[in-house]
Parts: sequence; structure tokens; C-alpha cells
Amino acid sequence: MDFKNETLKINVESMSAQKVKDTLKQIYDALKVKGYNPINQIVAYLMSGDPTYITSYNNARVLISKLERDEILEELVKNYLLSL
Repeated sequence: MDFKNETLKINVESMSAQKVKDTLKQIYDALKVKGYNPINQIVAYLMSGDPTYITSYNNARVLISKLERDEILEELVKNYLLSL
């Protein structure tokens, strides 16, 4: 088979979803280590946009600021609804 004529297809949406998942996991873990309730803190951040709800421990605040809030919400809602 000659692969030179094949076009590779990258699923950007899947890559983006995985990035959101991995980032949220890191943020969750950092909040947990510092003694916060991660769910409450992440929800407060998503509602307000205020990054001070996210600890700076392990660069969690920097990580969350690299994601768009609507992108996070889209992944959360999609995963929730697909789990029903």
C-alpha cells in the first residue's frame, strides 16, 4: 500500500476535548491537595470568570486561564448528557 497518497485526518475536536479533560483533572487535583472543595471552586470560577477561585498551586490558575470558559462548559455538558 502506498501511503504517500493517503491523507491523514486529525480530529481537532477530540484533541480539544482531551485537553479540557486533562486540564480539569490537574486543576481538580491541585485544589484537592490544597484542601479546597474542587467542584465548588471550579463552579465558582465558571460562573464568575474570576481566576482567584482556582489555586495557583501546581500552576492550576495558569492552566485554567489557557482554556475558554465556554469550551469547558461545552465539554462538561456534553459529557454529562452522554452519560444519561
